[in-house]
Amino acid sequence: MLRSSFLTSGLKIIADCQQQSGDIWDAHYGTASIAAYFLAQSPTITEEVATALLNQAEQMITQYELTSTTYLSEDQSVKEKAAIHDSTTSLSSHNPEQELKSTFSAPDGLISYADASMFILEALQANIDQLHWVGHNVIYAAVSLLAMREQNVWECRADIKRIRQLITAFDGTIPGRSWIGYKVSEVKKLEITTEDHFPAITSPTELSAFILQELAATERIYLAEAHHDLIGHTLTFAHALNILHDLGQPELFQRGLHPLWKMVKILRYSRNWDGSTVEAVGLYSPVDRLPLQYATPAPFEYTDIRFWQQNLASMDWDYGHHFKFVWSYNDHIERSPLWSEATSVPFHCLIKTVKEEKA
Repeated sequence: MLRSSFLTSGLKIIADCQQQSGDIWDAHYGTASIAAYFLAQSPTITEEVATALLNQAEQMITQYELTSTTYLSEDQSVKEKAAIHDSTTSLSSHNPEQELKSTFSAPDGLISYADASMFILEALQANIDQLHWVGHNVIYAAVSLLAMREQNVWECRADIKRIRQLITAFDGTIPGRSWIGYKVSEVKKLEITTEDHFPAITSPTELSAFILQELAATERIYLAEAHHDLIGHTLTFAHALNILHDLGQPELFQRGLHPLWKMVKILRYSRNWDGSTVEAVGLYSPVDRLPLQYATPAPFEYTDIRFWQQNLASMDWDYGHHFKFVWSYNDHIERSPLWSEATSVPFHCLIKTVKEEKA
């Protein structure tokens, strides 16, 4: 499989996920495919390790790539799972096909990165100021745009429309479903004040250093969507903001900090929690159950080929997070290498391990 195919397949999975599954979550595998492409190019990854991780990604793509060429008609609304929205969201309040025709300047059938980014970023402008599903609106948009810039042009206008619809689908959605110390309604209303002592961030290097510092300060990590998964998504959310800055969007980078700070503030609140005493700190989640178990580091670091030789398919590649979390963390370390040693152990606690099969 050509390396560029990981970008093509990833974008197709992201674009098609709503039509194929009825919700917004299978786009995880598309972003994971794109993550594998960029991670394999990192100077911290040897060619041998790159080959192994791309083999894993190819297995994932084979399983999840959406090959159907039959799409929903233009006037048929996309059905979304009830859990995704806490308010009604319309995906057909505008005519994206007409906007595509009037907006794109490239020849018919080819879409320049500049045109595609303008169209997708318009959707992100509408919801980046609030926290939606732990930042996946920003993650999907930024990763898609990075892949498009790498390819420079894209062949299917309908894909661009569907990616825009995917970002729009986050309008009015909840911040996330699993939290420690805060109910969903409280997360929505959570304010960031001067007493939180968040620094003035002006560049990706500063944001990476800050988010790695927060990771290093987390001594206890619990296996829970409300904890290890949320920590992992602070890495991917911050990485997505850095990508937006790299793509020439410093204003969106700044606007996205406020919802990211909400996640960091909540994680700070749970640092000294014992994982079981609800009288002190409440757990609000439809999936996590007390007492929470401590996370242990993965047996191999992600730069070790043995990590990528595990049967990651047996864990569904942790919903694509084996690629997403690693890529984001690795990118932060490349921007702020001084935090490598202090964050290695806590980061590897975020990566779910493959349990050994009993003989």
